[in-house]
Amino acid sequence: MPMTEAGPGGARMVSASRAAAELGLRRGEFGLAVHLGIVRVDARQADGRPRVPQAEIDRLTSQDGFPETLRARVRTVGTAEGARLLGISPVRFTRLARAGCVTPVAFYLNRYRSVVWLYLTHELGALAARSPELLVGNSPPWMRSRLDAGTDCRARNWRSRRIERLLALNEDDPWARAAVIAETLDPVQLAEVVDDPYERAHFGRIRTTAVFGQRGSAAGRETLARLMLADEPDEILWRRVTLGMELDSARELRPAPRPGEGRWPGAEEAPTGAAEGGSGVRVEPAVPAVPVGAAGSADPVDPAGAVGWGDSSAQRPSSALREAGGGDGAGSDRGGAPGLLARLRLRTRGGSRRPPRAVGGRGKPLATDTRARHSLHHVDQGSNR
Repeated sequence: MPMTEAGPGGARMVSASRAAAELGLRRGEFGLAVHLGIVRVDARQADGRPRVPQAEIDRLTSQDGFPETLRARVRTVGTAEGARLLGISPVRFTRLARAGCVTPVAFYLNRYRSVVWLYLTHELGALAARSPELLVGNSPPWMRSRLDAGTDCRARNWRSRRIERLLALNEDDPWARAAVIAETLDPVQLAEVVDDPYERAHFGRIRTTAVFGQRGSAAGRETLARLMLADEPDEILWRRVTLGMELDSARELRPAPRPGEGRWPGAEEAPTGAAEGGSGVRVEPAVPAVPVGAAGSADPVDPAGAVGWGDSSAQRPSSALREAGGGDGAGSDRGGAPGLLARLRLRTRGGSRRPPRAVGGRGKPLATDTRARHSLHHVDQGSNR
């Protein structure tokens, strides 16, 4: 695959990996730069892979102090190094983060699969300049009362920050915006707000495209899906209200596709939003995949990556369709005889005839053509009586 190609209007485009190399950024740093809107990416490509305009690379490389200034904007540190930069103990740094004085921008899993939060260094410097009293002496009363109550704002603040940025990146696509909010609710909460199973299944088929594609362990994806769930009553209520508003806007634009309808006309050409200073993120149907930092890796999670889902029905749209009456157990996804026979069986008087069960192992024929036709013949006779 060529590293450069012509984009819309004949503009020269380069791949994300080459752009990261030319900008002197690692994979995680480049993904963070895209997420924060520092690097603008054009994702409206035929293959769905994001490209970076050469003009964008030239703009960044021509800035004063490149590449040190660019790296400083995406440099992240953990608790120990962050405490050293502020001249405080790691315990005090953790208390500041738990109280919400500083917001994580990413995380990774260490060798023990524990979440390690990462913070932007320039935001730590801004905290020291803005509130130096938090770094010395006793903690203020409001912080002590919050910490004594067991408050930990790190996950909630990280979640809010990530959601706000993803909403901005998809400002022109109401369905993508609704999908971002939907991942903050567990399956029960989501079903209460979105009673249409086809709409819930559609949330599972759309996702924002990761800059570097799928990566990360299953444990990391599960952790990200768990951290994305709202866990306090006021936040849950706010996400439910927001999802309702976004869903109303999406329904006014176009309904969620039904089985057999395929994608919307012109979906390949329709661009999704580009926030001010941000990048357009193409939304495409796919099984959700979430990029995460590998266990023990120092690279942060790519916040510009795909949205993770806690709803199993969203991860397996066919299951959601079966709940909506579109399938009938094993074999219905294939459109075979059992699903048809089950529907015809409802017309019989006794309703005791059962469709032929799958024989053999997974991937083997459900039944021979002769048995299927024979069963169908008897069902038709029963329905005509």
